[in-house]
Amino acid sequence: MPEKSKDEQKHGHFGHAIPDEAREHLHAARAQMRDSMQAFFPPEFVAHRRAARREALLAARSLIDHALKRIEETEKA
Repeated sequence: MPEKSKDEQKHGHFGHAIPDEAREHLHAARAQMRDSMQAFFPPEFVAHRRAARREALLAARSLIDHALKRIEETEKA
């Protein structure tokens, strides 16, 4: 399998097709969209959404840890 270029590692398969200026505009647009959404929703909603996302990530971590533990137990047997 050929090694990925630094551009592919940083920006994916189509990184070479998107000019840096366009990428900067996309990042700025994303930041502005995020800010406008946070202004649109009450602060309590934003905090709750962030906490819910954290809990979902912790649940995923727990599933991965459990799967790794089962693999390790199987290898020891």
